[in-house]
Amino acid sequence: MTSKELSLVGLALALPVATVLALPRLPALGPPRPVTSAGDTFPASPLRFERQPLPVANEEKQLPLVTNVQVVDLDGDGTAEVLACDALGHRVVRFDRAGDRWKDSTLVDLVSYPAHVTAVDIDGDGDQDLVVSSLGDIMPSDAVIGRVILFEKRGDGYERHLLLDDVRRVADVQPGDFDGDGDVDLAVAVFGYSRGEVLWLENRGDFVFADHVLLSGPGAIHVPVADYDGDGDLDIATIMSQDLEELWGFENRGNGSFRRTMLWRTPNYDMGSAGLVASDLDQDGDVDLILPVGDNLEDYDAFPQPYHGCLWFENEGGWQFVERRIATLGGTYAAAVDDLDGDGDRDVVLASMTNDWTNPANASLVWLENDGKQSFRTWQIDNDPIHLVTVAAGDIDGDGRPDVVAGGLNLRRPYQRIGGTTAWLNRGLAGRGSTGGEMAGGETAGGATGRGPQAGAIPAASAPASDAGGAR
Repeated sequence: MTSKELSLVGLALALPVATVLALPRLPALGPPRPVTSAGDTFPASPLRFERQPLPVANEEKQLPLVTNVQVVDLDGDGTAEVLACDALGHRVVRFDRAGDRWKDSTLVDLVSYPAHVTAVDIDGDGDQDLVVSSLGDIMPSDAVIGRVILFEKRGDGYERHLLLDDVRRVADVQPGDFDGDGDVDLAVAVFGYSRGEVLWLENRGDFVFADHVLLSGPGAIHVPVADYDGDGDLDIATIMSQDLEELWGFENRGNGSFRRTMLWRTPNYDMGSAGLVASDLDQDGDVDLILPVGDNLEDYDAFPQPYHGCLWFENEGGWQFVERRIATLGGTYAAAVDDLDGDGDRDVVLASMTNDWTNPANASLVWLENDGKQSFRTWQIDNDPIHLVTVAAGDIDGDGRPDVVAGGLNLRRPYQRIGGTTAWLNRGLAGRGSTGGEMAGGETAGGATGRGPQAGAIPAASAPASDAGGAR
């Protein structure tokens, strides 16, 4: 070996040793950047809310798994009911208010891990049927176990019709006449796990539906339906959150033809998109999109991050949506839109699944007060119960004020402050009477997406209602 080669070998051996010895003596460049948040707490809400649990039998003996809540006038009597998907009991539950108490009843059962329920008159006979998205498994899975099940209202009960069963885990189903033939078709989010898709189901009559693929890929959470481009027909949007974090729009070109457009994506694959709400938040005549972000169930020990919260995508026409952050809240999993304070603009409610629960003061439920110019202030509604993954807004006590309903998915520690379905009755500002508001539910979205291998996975609880029709 030559002297030159010996020198190179010596240098190669000396460099690592010198680096190890020198590094502790180098001055720090500054304090380390925090990569986690310590959770979020906010000022107490100026609106008074009265918490009321909506219990089911024997719920106190188990850990409730509520994947979706809805506020909807199911029987058309002018009084809104609460619907909840009980994944633990494989059923859809209805809650009716009787004086100061709530009565629960099972609407439909034997549904394998229901992720979402949609009330819609799908057969045109004047009553509300139920379309249920069935995951088939609450844990991550690529098995072909997802289903779309229609429960046709027949007298005092429901008749089951299986509309789709050859797909992976189904997270959301939303109605709309996409081909202009006068009947109700369906948009479907197949979350899957490493494989999934977005479909629309063409209504062929007699409860027969033909499926058409709009997009292939895992992680479709919600498919809110609305006329996003203002051309008079119904379009579809979706948020994909598994391998990638992408927002897609599907422009209805007529006769069941769609053109897809990616509206947004982020290089932060840990963003944790958790739902999608369609609502004209700024009331300028077009439909915007609201995105709660904070799904980190794929992490072994989920913890709030500084980029969690809520994004508003302002519709500027021509399928251009501009991203605006309107709130930060650790572990945000669900959003709902309604005029909570009765001042004529649209406020937002957010629910948290994974705030830092070691601090009992941290928020599990907040509302964002809109100043009328889409500047929002965050107010804390409650810190109990925790692990909330779905939220809805609407007047459930008949006083003219929008109330709030949320559901808990209790998959992780701490097993404290546990709740299933919980209502917060809006009592208005101190010293004031009714603030107005809608009777039926506002726009809602959210639910556990269960994206990662360690997560107890639920793609889609609460799907979004849109201004175009129907409580989600």
